[in-house]
Amino acid sequence: MTNGIARGDDIAVIGAAGKTGEAVVAALSSSVNVRRLVRRARTDSEFEVELETGGGLRKALVGCRGVYFIAPNVHPDEPALLRNALTAAASAGVEHFVYHSVAWPFSPAMPHHLDKAKCEDELHRSPLKWTVLQPCAYAQNFEAVLNGESDRILLPYSADTRFSFVSLGDVAAVAAAVLVEGAAVHHGATYEVGGPQALSVMEVAQIVEKKTSRTVTVDQISLSQWRDEAGNSLDVNASSRLAAMFDFYNHHDFLAGSAAVQLVLGRPPVGIESLVK
Repeated sequence: MTNGIARGDDIAVIGAAGKTGEAVVAALSSSVNVRRLVRRARTDSEFEVELETGGGLRKALVGCRGVYFIAPNVHPDEPALLRNALTAAASAGVEHFVYHSVAWPFSPAMPHHLDKAKCEDELHRSPLKWTVLQPCAYAQNFEAVLNGESDRILLPYSADTRFSFVSLGDVAAVAAAVLVEGAAVHHGATYEVGGPQALSVMEVAQIVEKKTSRTVTVDQISLSQWRDEAGNSLDVNASSRLAAMFDFYNHHDFLAGSAAVQLVLGRPPVGIESLVK
């Protein structure tokens, strides 16, 4: 597909340059024409858009029947970005809008989760047909340990907190299936996308050790230490939102069901063991 040529059956991925967007594009590419919508286009096959103003969105979406929307991580005003995308999609005649939310969106202790709850409400009240995906934490957050590039995990929260870690590949496969099958099958559905087990990070490390005979070290640092080190490179809003999430993880598990993966893909979700190399 060449930039600017409208085709009536294309699928657009808004946020295609991020790791999730790239995975969704890859999962879609074998079956449909995909339009990559990004902030800074690098090739003629990409569409440059401005989510904060809506600039370029309508032009990029004309001729698309479906849209996948994932916002920049911990953006300070994700609902405004979504409203711009919804307005452009409706104006462009898009049939089906798929929103990348998060498991447990209504969690007031985690402000960026709560923004996603507001986005879901915006989507529900839009004129478009819609589907919501609510993924749990990605197993690929620990990819360096899973693939052997590192033998250390550094955490700003408890290593005993349990998560339903889901493979990014499963999230992308569910997104692709929903987009290809379209609104006729998936309009009005909200799919929680979790992995097959509730595991702590310490248990993930133990699985890696058992499968590879490597020794994996899990070190916990305080939130103040994280703010002074890794968090220091982020803007104040992003740092405070992530710190709130880590503090939540210090007190609560973060779990999600996996039934939707089985329902949509017709197979069980991928477990951590399968991702260890």
